[in-house]
Formats: sequence, structure tokens, C-alpha cells
Amino acid sequence: MTRGSFPILFITATRIGDAVLASGLIKRLHDEIPNARFTIVAGPAAAPLFREVPNLDEVIVFAKAKDGGHWFDLWRRVRKRKWGLVVDLRGSGLSRFISTKRRAIHRKSAGAPVHKVIEAARTLKIEDEPAPPYVFTSPEIEAHAAELTAGTGPILALAPSANWIGKTWPLERFSRVAMRLLGTGGPMAGGRLMVLGGPESAELSRSLKDVVVRKNFIDLAGKADLLTAFAALKHARLFIGNDSGTMHLAAAAGVPTLGLFGPSDEQLYAPWGEHTRVVRGPRSFEQIQAVDPGFSQALCHMMDLPVETVARAAEELLAATEPTKEAERADG
Repeated sequence: MTRGSFPILFITATRIGDAVLASGLIKRLHDEIPNARFTIVAGPAAAPLFREVPNLDEVIVFAKAKDGGHWFDLWRRVRKRKWGLVVDLRGSGLSRFISTKRRAIHRKSAGAPVHKVIEAARTLKIEDEPAPPYVFTSPEIEAHAAELTAGTGPILALAPSANWIGKTWPLERFSRVAMRLLGTGGPMAGGRLMVLGGPESAELSRSLKDVVVRKNFIDLAGKADLLTAFAALKHARLFIGNDSGTMHLAAAAGVPTLGLFGPSDEQLYAPWGEHTRVVRGPRSFEQIQAVDPGFSQALCHMMDLPVETVARAAEELLAATEPTKEAERADG
């Protein structure tokens, strides 16, 4: 530990999406505490998000209890260090049993549910100025992403998978929307298609390769790690995807983001940012929940979301975020 440093233990989420939504807190602490040093505890899927955090001492991979994680093991690993601040977004109460100057422990608040970004901000009592998601990368990662996305024509980014079939919009409908946007007469005519997601998305990606000619297809599904995917998304003109970690990465990257929702509550999990939109079918989250209270059925709850609804929302988002001539000249 560097002399005079302020060590922070930051315990964040297991899932990628939740970790992205809370990531702005790390940026806020980094900006406001110049001598901060970070030890970050995250789930196996989310841990790679944090490897480029400045002044990082360690990323501790910690699974949920049902997956083998044990709070006592984590306590033994961190208890000997004198911490300046412990931020516990899992609400475990671990900080009560270790030496620290300050504690910030997530607690479920009474009243109406709030967006996860605001919920995370409440842990640090900054809900009036919530910290937007922020993912640190490196010049090397950015350069590699630029190589992967090099070419001409706007990029439509798709993430057709999700962690459960219930909130996965049919692949054939993704294909139809992509053809409408990228085809002759479409708002992104002649553009490129980029597909993202984890290893489980590789087969889905291959099913989309015929939407565009080969040179206009960028296949990153199962091939790009989280930070590379995030950096690549910065080069996209539009993102469309199910409620997933990739959707939240897209919004954090600043790309106009259209999230497709069904058995997810957009009040909590809508993509965060100015240029983001949510679209769903005629049923509300509560109506879907009434049919599948435990969200455990192997049943797609997205079948009532039509292609036309998504395509029209995508076209409207493209129009609303059309770069001005002045911005185009500045970029050129």
C-alpha cells in the first residue's frame, strides 16, 4: 500500500448489468479522493469490468453463496487491512466486522422502487446527483476496439441474447429489424452490423451474418471481453438489445441505446443516459409477472413485441440523435 493512500474496499454486484449501473460510484470516489486505492469485490462475470480502474490494488472474485461464495472467506481475506472506506452494495454487513473509518452499506429503502443507478447513489448519499455508469479502459483496449470496428458506414450493434429465454426477443425479429435499418432506403443503408454477447451468443451471431455482406459483418459474440466490447460500442451508431449486461454497457458507452423489455422492470433497469429508450409490447411488467410470478418458466415473454414497434422506435431514436453538420465537421 502506498504511504498516505486511502484504501477503499468496494463490494459490488455479481451480475454484469448491476455492476455497470453502480460503476459510476467508483469514478466519483476516484475523482473526489485523489489518494484513493481500490480493492474491488465482484462476481465472476462482472469482475473483468474493473481491471483498468486507476489505483487498483486487487479485484477479488466472489460468487454468490449458492455458487460457492462464503462471506467468512472474504472476511478473512480483507480483515487485516485498515480501510478508509468500505462500500458494500450487496448489503452484507461485512464492514461491521472489519476495521474501517467509514462504512456505506446498501439498504433497501421503503417506498416506491427507484432506478438501480439512484439506488446505488443512495448508498453514498448522493442520490440528488447520481453518478452515471462509467467503465475505465486503457489506450490499448481502445486502439484494439478501433481496429475491430474499422471500416466505412454506420454500425448497428445488436445483442440478441439474455440470461433467460423469458426476456429474449426472437432472433428472427432482430434480423428483420436489422435488414430494415441497413437495407436499401433504410436510415442506416449500406451500414455495418456488429453482434455482441458472451460465448452463448456465438451461434446466434452466425445466424445473423447473412443480413449484410461479409465485409460489413463484425462478429464479436463470444470473441471480445467486456472491456473490448465496451470500447467497440463507442464506435456504433445505434444499439438494440434485450435487457442484459451488454445493453447497459452500450448505454454507458454513449451509443444511442434501445432496450427491449418484457419480464424486466424498466423503472429499475432501463438503460441509463440521455440517448436511451425502452420499448415493450402491450403488456406491462406487472401483467407479465402475474402470469409467471417466479420468472422461472421456460417461456419467452417477448412474443407480443412486434417488429414494427421496435423498428419504428429505432428509426425515431436515430432521427433524434442525428449528428449536426457542425458536429460532423468537428469530428472530421
